[in-house]
Amino acid sequence: MPRRASTQRAENGRIIQYTTLKVRLYPTEAQAELFEKTFGCCRYIWNRMLADQQRFYLETDAHFIPTPAKYKKAAPFLKEVDNQALIQEHNQLTQAFRVFFKHPEAFGYPRFKRKKDDKDSFTACNHVLESGPTIYITKDGIRMTKAGIVKAKFSRRPQAWWKLKRITVEKTRTGKYFCSILYECAEQAPKIITPTPETTIGLKYSMPHFYVADNGETAGAPHWLKRSQEKLANMQQKLSRMQPGSKNYQEMVQKYRLLHEHIANQRRDFIHKESRRIANAWNAVCMQSAALPELSRALTRGNVLDAGYGIFQKCLRYKLERQGKPLILVDRYAPTTRTCSVCGQVGEEVPLASKVWTCTQCGTVHQKQSNTAQNIKTQGLAQYFNRQAQKKSA
Repeated sequence: MPRRASTQRAENGRIIQYTTLKVRLYPTEAQAELFEKTFGCCRYIWNRMLADQQRFYLETDAHFIPTPAKYKKAAPFLKEVDNQALIQEHNQLTQAFRVFFKHPEAFGYPRFKRKKDDKDSFTACNHVLESGPTIYITKDGIRMTKAGIVKAKFSRRPQAWWKLKRITVEKTRTGKYFCSILYECAEQAPKIITPTPETTIGLKYSMPHFYVADNGETAGAPHWLKRSQEKLANMQQKLSRMQPGSKNYQEMVQKYRLLHEHIANQRRDFIHKESRRIANAWNAVCMQSAALPELSRALTRGNVLDAGYGIFQKCLRYKLERQGKPLILVDRYAPTTRTCSVCGQVGEEVPLASKVWTCTQCGTVHQKQSNTAQNIKTQGLAQYFNRQAQKKSA
């Protein structure tokens, strides 16, 4: 599955674009054992570097992170795995402290990794040597340092001019291995498209419908978790009656994890297809920057976070940007719910349970969610053109 990472400006009106392809790996027993060792070594080196950083800071009141090379003499098992994976752990820890020092209110202090809580993964960079690249793809696999050629299943092949930058190997809770391959490529910068009211859509989050558009359309997304709730409850009931650690218990845990993985895949597939459809059909999308965690705490009768609306917004953003189209976010505190989309009158707060309301000034009867989407579209376009005017005047 292709995923967008970021873009950077290049010369001659071109941009450096980063694309990630995620493939399924089928390692041999020896390769899987090497992956497990690498996962463990990455956790070990992270925890040692973080512990030494804390001790050094207490003793000298200065920030310093040792490199992985310092630990190889005392821990020779670190030499068995790819050195690039250990170097990337050092880079990630450095980056974690960098963002923490810059925005401590938004990023927490780096914490120690535990096998039962953290995802098993490691990252390795590709280096082009005289003998060739250290990482490259083959007809049916990926060549990695130490592991050799690992069998893989590709849903999409990279273009010939793409440059492989790095890979990230991860293991899911169900025991499957995946590899995310990051590519760099120079592309022509997309032509900026100016939105119009006719080519712009406003979207309002809706718990039963996923979203409601300003024209009244809904996504009609299935509630995947709710549909599988009975099956999940039966599995949990069986687990509670089994002896933890027994063979039957482990088999049931695997089935339980596979079902949750299936639900997550269904959600992800819908989000990518729906975001692609909207990005291709419209020149601009207006949405409200709603705080879904706060809404989830306010609404106790439904699972707000189950829909994946936040991921949907991120997918829409990068798919629109790649076509030169804007995603316009309206302030979440804007009174879009109680504003009449016909006359602009701002009325009293509409009760949460109400589906319709009547404007006291013009008498128009509004469907609450579609009226909110219309206001989001109107305010989003006004906000977009105001910014463009400010840029021109500056």
